[in-house]
Amino acid sequence: MTKPFINRILSRFGYAIIKTDEQAKGAMARDSSSSSQTKAMCRSLLLQYQKLLNEKSPLPKLADAGFRVYSQCDEDGIILLLFSIAGMTNRVFVEVGAGNGVENNCANLAINLGWHGLFIDGDDVNARFGTNFYNLHPDTRVFPPQFLLAKVDRNNINDLIREAGFEGEIDFLSIDIDGMDYWIWQAIECVNPRIVVVEANGKFGMRSITVPYDPNWVYNFTAHPHYHGASLPALTKLANSKNYRLVGTNRFGYNAFYVRNDIAQDFLPAVSVQSCRNHPTRKNDESIFSGISHLPFVEI
Repeated sequence: MTKPFINRILSRFGYAIIKTDEQAKGAMARDSSSSSQTKAMCRSLLLQYQKLLNEKSPLPKLADAGFRVYSQCDEDGIILLLFSIAGMTNRVFVEVGAGNGVENNCANLAINLGWHGLFIDGDDVNARFGTNFYNLHPDTRVFPPQFLLAKVDRNNINDLIREAGFEGEIDFLSIDIDGMDYWIWQAIECVNPRIVVVEANGKFGMRSITVPYDPNWVYNFTAHPHYHGASLPALTKLANSKNYRLVGTNRFGYNAFYVRNDIAQDFLPAVSVQSCRNHPTRKNDESIFSGISHLPFVEI
């Protein structure tokens, strides 16, 4: 059960977006990401995965399921497979670090699969663009996701989410803020997501570390582009302490997916951190880290 299976499903709707990275980029550039064709593809894959699960037939590996609709890399396909297996309750998401709302981990859920939720971003231009986009988009304008302009820290994150009307059981939490990712996830208690995705800093390698907490953090891409966030080992330790397990990452090994331990243990087993660090982009991590090793870190 590998990529050819998924390609057979996608080909029914004129897609061949997983054969190579080049074809994926070309196919998505030529086709509208919110077209009826894209919606049919996503929903067909969802039903096919659920059918395989009910029949106890082999399911694709996460590494073979990835593709991009609105996500930065192959996260959309992975998210589709994970929820096919883990199931959905209220189809509610919270995304911290949503960018402009169009290229992130929850846009495909909101636009093509009818989910509702909360986008949070600290950039005014992003928040205004995202608000207008979802208020005007034909798939979301009747009941648009909320788009909140806020700079998050560990003291305000729970209040921000609660005051937006989200609390308790939700299906999905996404965190990607290029800085305090570890500390923000550690602080979040107001929602209980079934699945969490958090961006890890692959350049930190197998060290269990994070940048120190700083409520006034500003990501300095020019001075230290690789100094931000937390390592995959550190995030996985935090996940374990919060009753989640690592089930995989995107193909580059930096967006990490965690599933709550009371969900789909038999079908989504825990994987090792090392197994998620096999992509060729990881081969230079040590040499890159040597250039930032003198900066402050917190060992986890």
